[in-house]
Amino acid sequence: MITMYAAVEGILVQRDSKMGIDQSIVWIDLLNPTKNEDLLIEEILGISIPTREEAQEIEASSRLYAEDDAHFMTAVTLHQTDPPPNGDSKAAKIPMRDYALPKQSPVTFILTRKHVVTVRYEDLRAFHLFLQRSKKKDSACTGPGAVLVGLLETIVDREADRIERITAEVEKLSHTIFDMRGGEASRSRRYDVAIKMIGREAELTSREHESLHSIDRVLTYLSHVLSEREDEKSLRSRIKTASRDLVSLTHHTDALSNKTQFLLDATLGMISTQQNTIIKLFSVASVALMPPTLIASIYGMNFKHMPELEWSYGYPMAIGLMVLSAIVPFVYFKRKGWY
Repeated sequence: MITMYAAVEGILVQRDSKMGIDQSIVWIDLLNPTKNEDLLIEEILGISIPTREEAQEIEASSRLYAEDDAHFMTAVTLHQTDPPPNGDSKAAKIPMRDYALPKQSPVTFILTRKHVVTVRYEDLRAFHLFLQRSKKKDSACTGPGAVLVGLLETIVDREADRIERITAEVEKLSHTIFDMRGGEASRSRRYDVAIKMIGREAELTSREHESLHSIDRVLTYLSHVLSEREDEKSLRSRIKTASRDLVSLTHHTDALSNKTQFLLDATLGMISTQQNTIIKLFSVASVALMPPTLIASIYGMNFKHMPELEWSYGYPMAIGLMVLSAIVPFVYFKRKGWY
């Protein structure tokens, strides 16, 4: 789908793509473009639109390059359907951790002298937010460079919101792990759930970290491009601000990665302690029951001449010895604090 926007007094106004591209068009947005739509834009602008496979190339050199007077920049963003608003009472009760992990989706930005072209394959929330902001007079969407910088700023804001949600989930997870109560069986089940939740948050943090790095590379490259073109200094200043925000967010994701690793180590340590406690109880019980077993084994022998066999109090005496020999070790272990 092709969507075109014109800059009118600093505000983006959507135009019908069937009317063609005139001088007022500054932004061409391609959402899941077909082959024919790619060819149409390539023919009009004289540039080559990268395919989805080309946009997913891992090498940084494949994501940032220039062809003639067009600059191509590809960032890896995260796409996730946000939880329904408070109006949906049932869905509002579902915690963030129960939603599917965000998918990584490439977004290609193509900057020319007169236009900025975006090629994406998911309906990203950041684009809708940017369009809402662009309707305000202070949005300053006067040209392709300003549109691209505004888009990247909105994407950075969205990543910051997602990191805040991850932080909140990790904090809840931390309290859940360290304040866990209940019996051994219930705690074992909850430890199993906790490990899965830690794995989910760690994977989400890792994807977020990769996305931030790709966006930071795009901002760095765009800063050099605008410097060469001698565009407005205000745009370069906004890019520097967004880059500083990205550095801060990257440090935050590093801290989140360390915290999830700490929570994983703590959970595994608690599971190990719980298992050691169970093994210790079995060990104490087996040691305490060894003397009664010895007494029972002695009087279970079938020798003919055993003085206590003919004694009327022999059986109560043997039972009493076994009980006493079991109680004494338990009392001793209790005083030593071994169980």
